[in-house]
Amino acid sequence: MYNLKIAVMKITLEKGQRLFFTSDTHYNHSNICRATTKWANSDNLTRDFKSLDHMNTILVDNINNKVGENDILIHLGDWSFGGFEMIEEFRSRILCKNIHLVLGNHDHHIDNDKGGVKSLFSSVNHYINLDLRRPLTKNMMEKFKFVLMHFPIASWDSMNTGVIHLHGHVHLPPHLRIADGKAMDVGVDGNDLEPISLDEVLWNMAFQPIKKLCLPKDHHEKRI
Repeated sequence: MYNLKIAVMKITLEKGQRLFFTSDTHYNHSNICRATTKWANSDNLTRDFKSLDHMNTILVDNINNKVGENDILIHLGDWSFGGFEMIEEFRSRILCKNIHLVLGNHDHHIDNDKGGVKSLFSSVNHYINLDLRRPLTKNMMEKFKFVLMHFPIASWDSMNTGVIHLHGHVHLPPHLRIADGKAMDVGVDGNDLEPISLDEVLWNMAFQPIKKLCLPKDHHEKRI
């Protein structure tokens, strides 16, 4: 039986601390790198890098240049490829101390806690109901709620009240990353290969309607 680990997580950001989201980094995944792929007719599914090392370095630099050591990064799955050792290699290159991982379909070594790799992360779950608070003034907090999962969900808890759903998995380009409702793909392929900040998410979702049973295209479908 599949053991789905669901968490209700409460995060209160400290003054000056920022929150970022990302997904589907696929660190060291040779087939997603155009220079090393064995996929046929794959230009719209691969990243245009001259080598696998080049892709890996850009992924690391884009995180470290945006996410501070004491900020929080929530990664929505498909962390790395190319063997168990790449999990720790990728983590060791990221400066941020606080990384929460939502497991993707390719994160089986982490899910199984091979070599104790779960300890590399602040938390490891399959699904998170996130209750987020951020100081607005000395005596006032902004409050936000998110549903976080690697896979896009058609209808989620409290979506009728405006709760935002963030996901990965579908590898959508920028013009397709936002669903018809309050949901979006935070994967790197639709976000300039960078993490996306809380403020960027809120700006993108501000005027999105509440809409049920709405899913984005899958990355295996033909894109227009």
